[in-house]
Formats: sequence, C-alpha cells, structure tokens
Amino acid sequence: MRLPIALTAIALSVNVAMAEGESTSEVDVTSMSYGMGVLIKERLLTGFDDIDLDALVEGLRDASDGKPLKVDAMTAAQLMQTYQTNKQAEAAETQAAEGQAYLAQNAEKDGIKVTDSGLQYEVITEGTGAQPAATDQVTVHYKGTLINGDEFDSSYSRGEPTSFALNQVIPGWTEGLQLMKEGAKYRFTIPSDLAYGANGAGPMIGPNETLIFEVELIKVGQ
Repeated sequence: MRLPIALTAIALSVNVAMAEGESTSEVDVTSMSYGMGVLIKERLLTGFDDIDLDALVEGLRDASDGKPLKVDAMTAAQLMQTYQTNKQAEAAETQAAEGQAYLAQNAEKDGIKVTDSGLQYEVITEGTGAQPAATDQVTVHYKGTLINGDEFDSSYSRGEPTSFALNQVIPGWTEGLQLMKEGAKYRFTIPSDLAYGANGAGPMIGPNETLIFEVELIKVGQ
C-alpha cells in the first residue's frame, strides 16, 4: 500500500528538518503546510496523473474538520487500488503495442537476424573463442536499454563484468548468448515474452517491455 510509505517519507523529511536545529516555534506553519503539499504530490501522488486536486483538498478539509466523509478510508483505499490496477493494465497494453511495432521496424534493418523464437540480434564484433551451452557459466559486459533509449542497467557503469549460469537468466539471454563465441559483441532486441513479460522488473522495466542489450561475451566457464 503506497499511503503509509509516502506518509513515512514525509514524516522523515520533517524529522530531518527538526534534527538540523529548527524547533516547532521557529517553523513558519504556512510554509511547512505548503511544503507538505509538495511532498504529498511528489511522494504520494506519483502515478496519479489525472488527480482532481479540488476534490483532494475537499477530502482533506472534511477529514480535518471532522465533517461527514463522502468516501471513507476503506473505500478510498479500494478506489486507489482499482485506479492503479487499471493504469497498469493500460500501460501494459500500450507497451506491448509499442514493442511489437519496434520489433517489426527493427527486423527490416540491415544486419538484423531473427530467430524462430522472435529474438533479434545484430553482430557488432564476431568472436573466435569457446561457445557456451545453456548450462555453462559465462562472464559478460553488457548494457541494457528500453526502446526509447533509457538505460536501466550496465555492467560498464559499475566498472566490472558480471558472471552467471546461462540457464538462470531471462530466455532471451539464454538463447542469445549461445549464438556467441568468446570475444564477440552482439546487440539483442528481446521481445517481452523472452524478457520479463507482463510482470516487468524493478522501477524501470514495465510490463510487456521490449528490451535492448549490448552484450560482450568475455569468458565461458568458471
């Protein structure tokens, strides 16, 4: 539930200000109240893009004044959950359509190969070393982006490669890296069903996202 998390963040922000030497008698209540409004928007209302601010203020006033509420707290929580669920479904549908359009366009480019599963890849540098099997351990450098170019992960940024068993990653990686040899660098465009599917992953990879990875295969085996 997002409400307690947001309110906790607001309380922490107030506590930080107090810890820095301000007492309640020194705080301008109007400024503090305005600041709380800013924090509520930034930390509680993220994702509620079409919020009715007049209705929100009315609800805040009624609750503060002890007036009869048009929507009680339990109903409000249910409405928020339904709103978020519907928004997520809309986003998933949009991202699926955008991903399919991108894949179709990308498949027409020179140098792009498409496997039977729908995985798309481009050879940037061909390798000459060992070629992994699905159960092998591999060491790679990589960068991952969304189709809009936003980077969500990079071993290059962390300054060191990463190692893993090839059968313990997303299907697009398991399939794609078996096409490579040590020393190779490929660019993979991975449909959502070979990536994180309808669930997405973390704050940046939404549901049904098509992902792009540049992968450099450094080593096969321990």
